[in-house]
Amino acid sequence: MLKFIAKEIQFLKTTGDAPDRNPPEVYYSDLLTQPSKEFKIFSRRIADACASQQTFTTAAIQIDPAAPEETINKSNEVFHACFHSVLDENRGIWECLDPFTAIFVFWDYKTADQRKKLLDLLNEKISQALNTKLIMGTIAFPFHDFPVEEMAGCALKALDHAAFFGPGHTVEFDGLSLNISGDRLFQLNNIDAAITEYEKGLPIAPADINLLNSLGVAFGVDACLDKAMEFFEKARNINPEEVMVIHNIGLIHRINGKNDSALAYLKKAHTINPNIFEIELLLGHLLFKEKEFDLAMPHLDAAIQLKPESGTAFRVKGQIFLEREDAASAAAQFNQAVKCNPNDPQALSGYARAMALQKKNLSIALSFAKKSLDLDPENKQYKQNLEKIQNIRDQVEETSLNSAIKSA
Repeated sequence: MLKFIAKEIQFLKTTGDAPDRNPPEVYYSDLLTQPSKEFKIFSRRIADACASQQTFTTAAIQIDPAAPEETINKSNEVFHACFHSVLDENRGIWECLDPFTAIFVFWDYKTADQRKKLLDLLNEKISQALNTKLIMGTIAFPFHDFPVEEMAGCALKALDHAAFFGPGHTVEFDGLSLNISGDRLFQLNNIDAAITEYEKGLPIAPADINLLNSLGVAFGVDACLDKAMEFFEKARNINPEEVMVIHNIGLIHRINGKNDSALAYLKKAHTINPNIFEIELLLGHLLFKEKEFDLAMPHLDAAIQLKPESGTAFRVKGQIFLEREDAASAAAQFNQAVKCNPNDPQALSGYARAMALQKKNLSIALSFAKKSLDLDPENKQYKQNLEKIQNIRDQVEETSLNSAIKSA
């Protein structure tokens, strides 16, 4: 795993102005890696029932999780009654996954239009019987080269996809469903599985920038920088103005030590959208590294404005003030950084140094310097900083003692 300069300096998977959609509280695609008893039973049933079917549809249905308890209590009964009123035992199977959710499979329809009418009728009957809206994810077999055994899982991924839009929405499984399930695996730090999931999505949506960018991010976090750049470049060729891709290419150059190239890409990203925290922070940090302090400051101030809870921008500003030999201003910035993140060793060490340069609060400075070294024991700079502060404190105490003796 790559070690970035701060947790906020990372690859972008969405742009700062992406529409707000709430992720589901429960990802049903998790059942593929940690299957419940109910899902295991259904997986066996679908494999047996659908092995000889040329066409069939799988649908995962969830009632509104905010529905009253009495609605939830009768959902199983309603699922059963509605399924059998629309279909019969020879045309499908179903299983209740939990009190909110059921998964259905049905076949013996002639056209896509007839399939849609059956889905709509099932949705309508369940919604009316429970007086609540449904979230539904569906997939029709055959779908590309996906085997029968994956249809139940694909329906769950489509359900997770639909859950982003909330009750009353139905989603047909597509490349974005795979991007979402890949993101879930990425969130769980299962990077290899996330890459596999994104790669499954590309034959479905080969020009999908989100999928290409997600693959680049996953390879980047996995330290496969050449592969990451390959997918970022593919995405950039599709849309040269996609700000998250431009930022990510800039970050690759930064990781590779090519700061001039990194700055060029990040400045372009800033021009396209000056209101994305990660871009402003990385641009400010790079300009600081290049000792372009006056140019760095506006970007760091913008980062603070966009995300005031971020300690990193305050810390970099503190480092700039130290370089300018303005210890008082540096201390004020490091103070804010430590308030945001009390376990940031760079901020703690910088704050200790700023206090020591002013010969103020030396006991606190010493404790902060010790803590920074405790957090990162191998850091030679923190060790040197601690030794310098100890020397300053010893000198101040010796001067005070000598003055006291002379006054006696």
